[in-house]
Amino acid sequence: MFSSFFSSAPAVDPQAPNFLPVSSLFSSEELYGELESKDLEWKCESGFVTETQIWYSILEDGSSLMCQVIHSSVGVWYPTIQFTFKVFNPKTGEKTWRSVNVTNFVAPPPNLDKRSSQADEFTITHKDAPDTEFPESYTITVNLTQEVQISLEVRRPVGVPGFKVGKGPDGGYSYFGPDAAQPEGYVVHRFWPLTKTSGSITMNGKQLAVESPGMFVHAIQGMRPNLVASRWNFTHFQSLAHGGVSAIQMEFTTTNDYGRKGAGSGYVSVNVGGLVVGGKLAAVTAETKWPGEAQPETAEIISRAQHLKSAHDPDTGYPQPTELLFRWAAPSILPDAAGLIEGTLAVDVGSLEEPKGLIEKVDVLAEIPSVVKAVVSYVAGTKPYIYQVSVQCSL
Repeated sequence: MFSSFFSSAPAVDPQAPNFLPVSSLFSSEELYGELESKDLEWKCESGFVTETQIWYSILEDGSSLMCQVIHSSVGVWYPTIQFTFKVFNPKTGEKTWRSVNVTNFVAPPPNLDKRSSQADEFTITHKDAPDTEFPESYTITVNLTQEVQISLEVRRPVGVPGFKVGKGPDGGYSYFGPDAAQPEGYVVHRFWPLTKTSGSITMNGKQLAVESPGMFVHAIQGMRPNLVASRWNFTHFQSLAHGGVSAIQMEFTTTNDYGRKGAGSGYVSVNVGGLVVGGKLAAVTAETKWPGEAQPETAEIISRAQHLKSAHDPDTGYPQPTELLFRWAAPSILPDAAGLIEGTLAVDVGSLEEPKGLIEKVDVLAEIPSVVKAVVSYVAGTKPYIYQVSVQCSL
């Protein structure tokens, strides 16, 4: 009658690795994992899971555009689903931002698969068009408010397949805990690194035509966000020049609870990325930075986001970056162009007093759903912020 109080499982070494980063799970020959259709399906898991799909575009006048669906599950409560939208013009400083809790969300809608979703406020439909110039697309139709309507088609070029880091069903996953088969949590990212977006956006009665390059990401945090990461870096560079160029990077750094030697050995940085050159996916990058271990200046695989300079920001209490450096290097995956593919992106985002292209400092607590905010009481007294910047630069 007392057996339920005891466990027969072997004891876990407290100094055993309890974090398995995707950037260390695959060899350089295995980094490129082409997406399967199920990789882009909504999972809509219960527990404490945040799942999102985001479509980014860079418009002809330099404006940045973002459309995002966020599915937030908190324990046994009914999930909260938000649609967020932002347009920012770095030349004029004009910004339009909306975030709406949607109703009657379903994935899939009738007669479609789980790559599509629908709510009273939007319809997002994934379409396949095999053996064409654009074999996949998303149609996004949104009516957020009387002031904002969105009608976009986001197409993936045939030469730029979607990717995840690593082949097979485990591709893209970083696992928290000592056992990948029974993880304590996970993080996964899937990308379309270069897209072509067309359509229109109506804001306050004025119509904005859209014909631009962009990217798409489907990401899931299968864990409470305070346990996943202490910080994030994300960049995307897109251009239709030279047949299509893209450089993307997603990096997160764990908390101190997860590392190579168990709790207390953390702050491990996981960086994944990709390069598109001449309208073709040329390289997939992934690199792990373990605490206390220096990264070589040159290497076969490089995937790094560096804050070269920063200044203390009294508004947030964090060091605000003023100079950024992003680097990529990996063996080419192009069959007709062997060798190493490299890319470097240096970004000057100005000083604290005179920032360049600063969209805003996003107060994370102000944006998350109230039910999530109530549960994540661990952040009381802290000020988690996201610095959003949009600048023109050269790769």
